Amino acid sequence: MTSKRQLQAGFSLLEILIAFSILALSLGILLNIFSGGLRRTIVSEEYQQAVIIAQAKMAAAGVELPLNEGQKQGQVLDKYNWSLIMQPLNTDDVAAASEAMGVQVYEVISRVQWMAGDNDRLVELITLKLSKKE
Repeated sequence: MTSKRQLQAGFSLLEILIAFSILALSLGILLNIFSGGLRRTIVSEEYQQAVIIAQAKMAAAGVELPLNEGQKQGQVLDKYNWSLIMQPLNTDDVAAASEAMGVQVYEVISRVQWMAGDNDRLVELITLKLSKKE
């Protein structure tokens, strides 16, 4: 004779509930991983755009904008606020060399700032440029 235990086939309700719980937990973790990757991709794209803007403004110093002591600022794409600071660099070593060559050394600082969610982000590039001494 076959017992009642041998006739029973399939899964019990408890086994099905445990399997669905494991599936739901796994899907939740996977979705969190993918959304985190998407957030990092967006932040990376914003930083890349900010660096391009900062490089463009820095390249304009001495070409489109004269190298004079001062600050320029503006906004690009309604999101990125840029500022360009140009100031003479007058350390002892630089002053002696620039005097001999008849040039003025300027420190050019290009900053791009934007809001990403609740975070204030900033990219800053610094370089030195030469100008003929007046």
